[in-house]
Amino acid sequence: MTSLSPMTHPFAVVDAAREQPVPATAVAPDALEYPADDPRSRNGCRAVAAGDATVFDAALAGRSHRLVRADGVVLPLAVQRWQDDADGDDGWLLERCLGATLDLGCGPGRLVVALADRGVPALGVDVSVQAVERCLQRGAAVLHRDAFERLPGEGRWEHVVLADGNIGIGGDPVALLRRCRDLLAETGTVLLEVEPGAEFWQGAAHLVSDEGPREEAPEATCPTGTWFPWAVIGPEAVDEVAAAAGLWVTERSAPEEMDATGRSFAVLRRS
Repeated sequence: MTSLSPMTHPFAVVDAAREQPVPATAVAPDALEYPADDPRSRNGCRAVAAGDATVFDAALAGRSHRLVRADGVVLPLAVQRWQDDADGDDGWLLERCLGATLDLGCGPGRLVVALADRGVPALGVDVSVQAVERCLQRGAAVLHRDAFERLPGEGRWEHVVLADGNIGIGGDPVALLRRCRDLLAETGTVLLEVEPGAEFWQGAAHLVSDEGPREEAPEATCPTGTWFPWAVIGPEAVDEVAAAAGLWVTERSAPEEMDATGRSFAVLRRS
């Protein structure tokens, strides 16, 4: 079976999205709820989609600054980096986006804007109302949509970006990478950011604020609507996870690059 060719007129897809964006006031996708015996649900708690408007909107609004995993590990959220313009630390990703690029979980759109400024057609996708509003304010092309919903140009994107920990979306990295593979043209690439020094982790997480009293430990309480499926991948786990999704690693950050920026990236292609 012959795959779809790359976009002949990639800006047409981006312009169509820009002309008819989903209003920021639109209802966010329904939260995902898993049965009590599903491994993605912790102690029968309601698990919401990773990008659910009630979860990461709080972070984008500055009300949450840490992600706490069910195993107790605390990960800081680079909220200010999300809000700022792209800088030199984003260069590794930007330099490898040479054609039509889809940024899944684009947040406030710094990478989408930077790519557009470079003359690269780029489209952001996010379910966060706060993210969509900020993208529209910056003039970034964005869709208010879940990464697993139907998207324009499926099978024709030259690059799909998963930056800022977005490999965790949905709590199933293999499923997410398979989705990315389906979005790509035959020769396309996934540009993936991973967590330096981390191992593979998959489970439930919630967000907390650095201000005010510390919330109870995950084992002690499980308020409705606070938990969502999440995952973390470190550099050593990329190859195995990519292979399970039908992809293979063709390039990765050099140690000196990781030391300089504190960030780690990899390029994945179809296997």
